[in-house]
Amino acid sequence: MSIMVEREDTALTMGSGDVPVLGTPRLLALAEAATVRAVQGHLDPGQTTVGTRVELDHLWACPVGTHVAISAELTKVDGTRLVFGFTANTKDALVSSGTIERAVVDRERFLNRLAR
Repeated sequence: MSIMVEREDTALTMGSGDVPVLGTPRLLALAEAATVRAVQGHLDPGQTTVGTRVELDHLWACPVGTHVAISAELTKVDGTRLVFGFTANTKDALVSSGTIERAVVDRERFLNRLAR
């Protein structure tokens, strides 16, 4: 997936810093969205995934107007545990890399546990 950094994506707007560059929380949300898309269509009906662990290195500042491409690759499956590697890049630089772990769950059972 790719985005152009907007004012709403910045650390300044998100409250995670005081500079107008792509905020780390927004970067993480984009990386997680890429992992969700990576398995979309590969899960059984009624299944979804939930995030369980993240390692993220934010390496490069991206001001408003910068185009960033985010990709995720499923690197390991261990039962219901899925491990993804991800990167975020501009045309000139590696912005971020890391791993995200997600667990495959039954959506209804997961939601019912929250209602207790």
